[in-house]
Amino acid sequence: MTSDRSQVAGGRRAGPLIVTEDADLLDDLLRLCAAAGAEPQVHHGVPAAKGCWEDAPMVLVGDDAAARCRGATRRRGVMLVGRDQDDPDVWRRAVEIGADCVLRLPDAEGWLVDRIADATEGVGRQALTVGVIGGRGGAGASTLACALAVTAARAGRRTMLIDADPLGGGLDVLLGGEQTEGRRWPDFAASKGRVAGGALEESLPRLHELRVLSWDRGDAVVVQPEAMRSVLAAARRRGGIVVVDLPRRIDEAMAEALAQVDLGLLVVPAELRAVAAAGRVAAMVGMVLQDLRAVVRGPYAAGLDERWIAGALGLPLVGELPWEPGLAEAQDGGAPPGSSARGPLAAFCTAFWERALAGEGSVSP
Repeated sequence: MTSDRSQVAGGRRAGPLIVTEDADLLDDLLRLCAAAGAEPQVHHGVPAAKGCWEDAPMVLVGDDAAARCRGATRRRGVMLVGRDQDDPDVWRRAVEIGADCVLRLPDAEGWLVDRIADATEGVGRQALTVGVIGGRGGAGASTLACALAVTAARAGRRTMLIDADPLGGGLDVLLGGEQTEGRRWPDFAASKGRVAGGALEESLPRLHELRVLSWDRGDAVVVQPEAMRSVLAAARRRGGIVVVDLPRRIDEAMAEALAQVDLGLLVVPAELRAVAAAGRVAAMVGMVLQDLRAVVRGPYAAGLDERWIAGALGLPLVGELPWEPGLAEAQDGGAPPGSSARGPLAAFCTAFWERALAGEGSVSP
């Protein structure tokens, strides 16, 4: 939508351009910009300064200023904003200034806040979001989630690991960073409305070249569904990779997390009871997540193999999760899963990302 000149110091983009002389409308638009964390420029007409109109991430033109914006350079991201719900000429004025859409306040306030924040943050392609869930307790889902995040970050991709399982003990512990400064879930548990993606990323602990949102060691905290939705949406807007370690129980917050997952991996130990338990988990998860696939972990019970297990669950098979000698000892020493670039677990994760990123989430079995 804009040129690189819309960037400002620190990598943050300039705020939207507001064109209006309507004091009440201006107050509303300034309030919405503040809610989106944006600092707008305000003019009464098309700015005389070269590039000010063309390079703003978005332009909000008040109904009162439409006539003064005729003849301005045609560009994307122009929105005509007003309050009159029954104005028959509004679409004619929108066409005259090349507006993408017409917004009526207060009805469009929530939508407009999101668009302002997106434009200010410079949102591009959303992150590929992979959820990992255990077919039963102790299946190794957290280990795989950590390894996926570590290998993605080692490959130079912006990566965020989100621990959505409050009973899992904390992924920061698994990564050896429980003492690292940064925000944890209790800081976001009651969040309402939009969470800024950049602020979220900068506030989280940085471990092994990735950002981690985990739990603290305090009392149990209930994450509200709206908070889960807002935090995950903010993480995805930053692009790159988001890995979510999911709990086995399905509640409203879990459903919000699943709704933002592009691809789910169900980790299934190769034993009959685990397959039976995984079938129940798959049935519940499948009500929300369309793309759920099986990752089978040995050792295998007699008569079982990974293809039989995936077939019994009715899921596509991603592959067999390899056993890595010395993994537990390495973790005790502070090395996270996947940290050994030549280990079988890292090789599995690297191969997974090569296929997933090549097809934007469409991983062939």
